[in-house]
Amino acid sequence: MGLLTIIRKNRQKEKEMRILFLPLFLRSSTGEDILGVSPTLGFNIKTFAHGNYTLNIWDVGGQRTLRPYWRNYFEQTDALVWVVDSGDRMRMKDCKEELHSLLLEDRLAGASLLVFANKQDLQGSMTDIEIREALDLRSIRSHHWKIWSCSAVTGENLVTGLDWVVADVAGRLYYSTTPRSATAPNNSRTTATSHNHTKETKSLSVQVSSGKYRHGGVGNDANPPP
Repeated sequence: MGLLTIIRKNRQKEKEMRILFLPLFLRSSTGEDILGVSPTLGFNIKTFAHGNYTLNIWDVGGQRTLRPYWRNYFEQTDALVWVVDSGDRMRMKDCKEELHSLLLEDRLAGASLLVFANKQDLQGSMTDIEIREALDLRSIRSHHWKIWSCSAVTGENLVTGLDWVVADVAGRLYYSTTPRSATAPNNSRTTATSHNHTKETKSLSVQVSSGKYRHGGVGNDANPPP
């Protein structure tokens, strides 16, 4: 019996998912947080139901001083949510390097990757397509990934992005009979019941900085635009 089969059988009873939430807080020269929100100090854990699944979201602080401790939270991670400041073009290279370094970690192998593009209300902010190119997401073959514009203020796309994470993780852990390649098609969506959406949106909004919705997500589980 393969390791993936054993994990799937154990989790079939629980149907729990562990999601690691990493907002990369990069500081300006004045020392203020350029995202305009207070960063998480240490970590927070939020648990709520999403459809038929229980989601355990680990919100880990993104300040540079806390990054050496990220590895303490990698164990049994099913999905990684990477939050990007769309208005900070100057530090996008640093963001790319941090992300690709994380994806080399053995304990994050195969984890689904959701990139949230934030703060698109700012004039001159990058679109999610531009961020996809800046982060070189299309070079990623080891993980399923998706990028979405979102807004923590209005809640736009927060639950939609979470739907994709749940569908992708569920397809890998609970329903797939063979391991999928990182580029395998996956167009399924998991939709939570309406009474859970408001609670989930409020919970996620605390963890994502302000942004404005532009259009849907792009990932390697679909046909990305040229």
